[in-house]
Amino acid sequence: MKHPLDPGLYIVATPIGNLGDITLRAIETLRGVDAIACEDTRVTGRLLQHLEIKQRMIRYDDHADERAREGLLAMMAEGPVALVSDAGTPLVSDPGYRLVKDARDRGIAVTSLPGPSAVIVGITLSGLPSDRFMFAGFLPGKDKARGDVLAELAGVPGTLVFYDTAPRLLDSLAAIARELPGREVAVARELTKMFEECHAGTPEALIAHYTNHPPRGEIVLMIGPPVAQQMTLADAEDMLRAELVHAKASQAAGSVAKATGLDRKALYAMALSLK
Repeated sequence: MKHPLDPGLYIVATPIGNLGDITLRAIETLRGVDAIACEDTRVTGRLLQHLEIKQRMIRYDDHADERAREGLLAMMAEGPVALVSDAGTPLVSDPGYRLVKDARDRGIAVTSLPGPSAVIVGITLSGLPSDRFMFAGFLPGKDKARGDVLAELAGVPGTLVFYDTAPRLLDSLAAIARELPGREVAVARELTKMFEECHAGTPEALIAHYTNHPPRGEIVLMIGPPVAQQMTLADAEDMLRAELVHAKASQAAGSVAKATGLDRKALYAMALSLK
């Protein structure tokens, strides 16, 4: 005999493309809750129709006010309420953080059901190091802000993972080539869908590819870790010599530091000695 769900908040991951990726537990939970909080009732409605589930939906997105959140909290204190995003795992670059925090602060039970995530699918497809990675959300759309974020994360000793949009991809790749020269990059798009693809290479090679093949769909953009994870200061001497042919010592040190993650001051001292 099926037991009803306990009161609380149920965070339910939904497919990012292929509807066959919904889990049995997710289906059972969506059927058993009193209501489903979702970003877009039309998107979630199509999923529920596919699953042959009739359920009450309540819109909850980035624009939801405190009153809407209070209404959901009151509901989940008395019965089970599901939270879904348009696709993938809720709260990963999607609304829901405040709702989960408030529920936990009030002693309301929170359950998270694992499932599809574009971040995980992308990193496993990329061929880039996956033992340590950092998800940093969407890259900014403005060129300066984009460059600032890349410069800030240049020394992270792991693969960087971002979400991006097709119209901004070429600008993002150009910024990576400028701010993080020498890094391997991977672009994954249309994940789990019919035209899924993942291309890896230098930013320049990917710029050439996507200039000739304009991308569509949602994109996971990944940048390999600093080369310094496999090299020492002595190993960078040839790179520094090449930069010094056309750049000042400070500029050459900065470029090699970005590419390798090595200490800029140490590289600058080496550059002065090579000059």
